[in-house]
Amino acid sequence: MAKITVFSKNNCMQCKMTKKFLEQNHVDFEEINIDEQPEKIDYVKSLGFTAAPVIEAGDAVFSGFQPARLKALI
Repeated sequence: MAKITVFSKNNCMQCKMTKKFLEQNHVDFEEINIDEQPEKIDYVKSLGFTAAPVIEAGDAVFSGFQPARLKALI
């Protein structure tokens, strides 16, 4: 399984739901809060996304809370 990175923001309901889903499924992931690390914003934009959360796992990159795609990763 590829390492999962979640790019999140403060007060983001989809971010919270994504993190909760991963935690409930006992999946280790790295969270990068782009409100606290604004230098990461350009990287997220370079992936083609403007809305959080952005989930990156190997070649798979997608935005938003997508339980079916998260299940496919784990």
